[in-house]
Amino acid sequence: MTYSNPSTKSISLHAYGIESKHIHYQLAPDMLHDMTIERGMGTEASSGALAVNTGEFTGRAPQDRFIVKDEITEDKVWWGPINKPFDPDQFDVLYEKVASYLSDKEVYVRDCFACADKEYQLGIRVITEYPWSSMFASNMFIRPTDKELESFSVDWIVLNAPGYLADAATSGTRQHNFAILNFTRKIALIGGTGYTGEIKKGIFSALNFLLPVYHNILPMHCSANVGPKGDTAIFFGLSGTGKTTLSTDPHRRLIGDDEHGWTKEDTIFNFEGGCYAKVINLSQENEPEIYNAIKKGAILENVIMDDEGNVDFEDTSITQNTRVSYPIYHIDNIQQPSIGKNPKNIFFLTADAFGVLPPISKLTPSQAAYHFISGYTAKVAGTEAGVVEPIPSFSACFGAPFMPLHPTKYAEMLSRKMKESGVNVWLVNTGWTGGPYGVGTRMKLKYTRAMIHAALNGDLGLYSYDTYHIHSVFGVAQPRSCPGVPTSVLSPRATWNNDEAYYKTAFKLSNAFRENFIKFESYANEEIRRGGPQRYAF
Repeated sequence: MTYSNPSTKSISLHAYGIESKHIHYQLAPDMLHDMTIERGMGTEASSGALAVNTGEFTGRAPQDRFIVKDEITEDKVWWGPINKPFDPDQFDVLYEKVASYLSDKEVYVRDCFACADKEYQLGIRVITEYPWSSMFASNMFIRPTDKELESFSVDWIVLNAPGYLADAATSGTRQHNFAILNFTRKIALIGGTGYTGEIKKGIFSALNFLLPVYHNILPMHCSANVGPKGDTAIFFGLSGTGKTTLSTDPHRRLIGDDEHGWTKEDTIFNFEGGCYAKVINLSQENEPEIYNAIKKGAILENVIMDDEGNVDFEDTSITQNTRVSYPIYHIDNIQQPSIGKNPKNIFFLTADAFGVLPPISKLTPSQAAYHFISGYTAKVAGTEAGVVEPIPSFSACFGAPFMPLHPTKYAEMLSRKMKESGVNVWLVNTGWTGGPYGVGTRMKLKYTRAMIHAALNGDLGLYSYDTYHIHSVFGVAQPRSCPGVPTSVLSPRATWNNDEAYYKTAFKLSNAFRENFIKFESYANEEIRRGGPQRYAF
């Protein structure tokens, strides 16, 4: 079958060194859906969504992520285990090999945008080996109109070749897969992996360099929504903390679920045009918006289905990182365009498996910067081999794998914007209460929602000794009362019923914070350093 989209033009990829005779340009998602099934690359779920298996890699491969070290990046990137340098000459050779590989393939080209704010919008050309990868790009990036396509200007290209396996001995890669950013050539080069998240995170990583360096914009790994009065709320959080669930609120319009920028004009804009949500243990009862977004046009990754196409969301036999991508308009209550103004509240979400952090607490600017750099959550027993008790997990700026600059650069920008806008910052523990994991219980979602709504509505009041208690170890201000939440729940120490055990565990966690922060101390200013735990024990 021949596919064409009469509303778009045919193009050549000669300028990119790709001489394929079978180029599909800007195909509609339903065409790509059908092509994927006809080529035996996917099946259709009972919901109408496309289901694919991403192959060897079912998640990102952070050890195989590189940045070309050149005149642009040499003195700006925070080089190390997260941002690994790649030689420019080796990149050129590897690029030519990937381009040659794609020249013998049927390829799919999609022009799209990143950044909802048109003043900072980036034109992205995504060239892929698989039709469903192009469909993913259509879901996740901002879709141009036919008129915008007529004058489309390409700023960056993404070259995605899952079937190309690099020779690590000669290519400069660690193994056969790779994801490499080249800021001089403006290329994200991806090979050896079919995991679509590499496409999305490649551009996110590029923006995390470009926006702060050239536009004084703070890039954020967060979700965001806007209330009926136009106030914007921002939600930071690592996997499993409730970032997507808590920002998807029927009473507030969703701006986006993962990647945003905060401009000097004090607006918040989405980088993307879609959502990429985890679906492990997904249910219509607990997360109806995400569940109902899984329909024709969505792509399910690495899920298990029965013969009728019904998905078993509890089956993690392929991976725990089962996901769905869908265009943001699959969610009913969204902000259009994906831009918010008047940021009033920021929530740092953490699933504290030690059970010692308050369920909600208010942070000073210095504490906010410290906790932003720390990016704390915890691993619980059973999540990884050998984990038998809670283990602290830190990811700087709540997104270290995607941050090319030193974390303190982003933290200082956040602190400055907080002061300029007068925004409130809250630390929210969606983890354990009444004891650590295995002893206590997970914080009830209805209580967390009530606390967030109280913060958004101003019901937690201004700080005073009558309304807030200062945590004796972490120094954060925890409210003494909150509508819809039992007073006993607000004090983590009180829920333990064992002061000695509580403080012993609290000191253990505070020491972990201090140990993690050592690598940032020489870069952080005095204000940020003062934001850490107030007491510690050896």
